[in-house]
Amino acid sequence: MAINDDTAREQMLRDKAVRQLKKRRDFYGHLLVYTLVNGFLVVIWAITDVHGFFWPVFPIVAWGIAVILNAWDVFWRRDIDEEQIRREMDRMAKHG
Repeated sequence: MAINDDTAREQMLRDKAVRQLKKRRDFYGHLLVYTLVNGFLVVIWAITDVHGFFWPVFPIVAWGIAVILNAWDVFWRRDIDEEQIRREMDRMAKHG
């Protein structure tokens, strides 16, 4: 039985590591697209009207918020643990 438990734990840990690596890879892809697209918009602005209003600020800021939220999810968000699950189940049981 201990071998099965160790194997199951190792598989769970492996699955978690694979999910995290995929999230990181997807984040870096998102960051690359953000940089390229917004860089292209700045170049368009610079070519067409360098002394005019810096309109690329709107997509840079709006999309930048999404990139920051994505980074938070990938690098700083904690996994749900058993204690949180138990508390939520207790809360749901009390409130129907």
